[in-house]
Amino acid sequence: MGFQQGLSGLNAASRNLDVIGNNIANANTVGFKQSRTEFADLVASSIGVTSGSTAGIGVEVATIAQQFSQGNITVTGNTLDVAINGNGFFALTQTDGSAAYTRNGQFKLDKDGNLVTNQSAQVMGYPTDPLTGLPTSVTLQPIVLPTGGPIPAQQSTAITAEFNLDAEAPVAATAVPPTPRTTYGTSLNVFDSQGVAVPVNLYFEKTALNTWAVYNVPTAGAPISSLVFSNTGALTTPAPGTPIALSVTGPLGAFALSLDVDGVTQFGSPFAVSNLTQDGYTSGELTGIRIEDSGNITARYSNGQTQSAGQLALVNFRNPQGLGQLGAQVWQETFDSGLPVTGSPSQGNFGSLRSGSVEDANVDLTSELVNMLTAQRAYQANAQTIKTQDQVLSTLVNLR
Repeated sequence: MGFQQGLSGLNAASRNLDVIGNNIANANTVGFKQSRTEFADLVASSIGVTSGSTAGIGVEVATIAQQFSQGNITVTGNTLDVAINGNGFFALTQTDGSAAYTRNGQFKLDKDGNLVTNQSAQVMGYPTDPLTGLPTSVTLQPIVLPTGGPIPAQQSTAITAEFNLDAEAPVAATAVPPTPRTTYGTSLNVFDSQGVAVPVNLYFEKTALNTWAVYNVPTAGAPISSLVFSNTGALTTPAPGTPIALSVTGPLGAFALSLDVDGVTQFGSPFAVSNLTQDGYTSGELTGIRIEDSGNITARYSNGQTQSAGQLALVNFRNPQGLGQLGAQVWQETFDSGLPVTGSPSQGNFGSLRSGSVEDANVDLTSELVNMLTAQRAYQANAQTIKTQDQVLSTLVNLR
């Protein structure tokens, strides 16, 4: 009788309204993926009777399918917010040690410097070399940011100088009056092993045609080296790739440095320094964190240094719709989803990251409201079939 068909229709329509209501309720939930109710009809089966010769016996909800389409990306300005633009999930380790996955990039730091979600799940990634930023392992590990003590000082070992010496300058000893040694000079600070700044002064005095002496004192003292140029203004001595050896004395004593002068020229223009750098630094406190589109996490320090602190990893599945929902925009691997495939952002079919942004829910409110009206009418129609069947049955019972 039609009671069971109508009842199954009521149940299916009710579940559809539940799904639509859940989508609407999470329209502002970061990383939420909407679901869709998919129905299947029920047909009686008996020996010798084809399905086309009998009426259906109702409807059932075949599945509630998740829709992993891209949501809009909203800029938040929070440096620890990260949005995925494209395929992939962030890898998590939950508090019970199990693996989980999410599209919600609203990350935080706990008291130990771990990058975590709002549910205290640890965000996983690759460890990297602090200087090069290249991964040092392909094994996923918790991302731990250097929020503890300062980074230690690094002693200077090399200076790189690029400047032009005036080809029209007279030989210092023959000029009237003699050209002071301090006329062509520059200086910078280097650092000893404790990060104490030690000044280094460099002076250049023309001693002959295309020849300059290099000093580290302004007046008396022997030159530490000489620079010889060709008629085209290119440096010939020291030979390319051969640095000048320096010795600098600081509070802890003397230490050696190398001076790279491959970029030095001699042209008919005034003396000018275009680059003067060294590789040491004092200790520094963490001042900021930035997450690049590649997932590389860069830490900035008060001494002007930047170091890589890890790289976020992305995980994808052959069948994302097969993932099991755990709530709080978190999914887990299932047999239907297949095994996780891990990689780096922007590589292969993995999406890129957007720092300081979050991915909004992919819920279209206009569409969901229309679907809700349609589901409501379906519920009313099924209720009407039960009412009509009741009237038919009542008529039959009242026959005399």
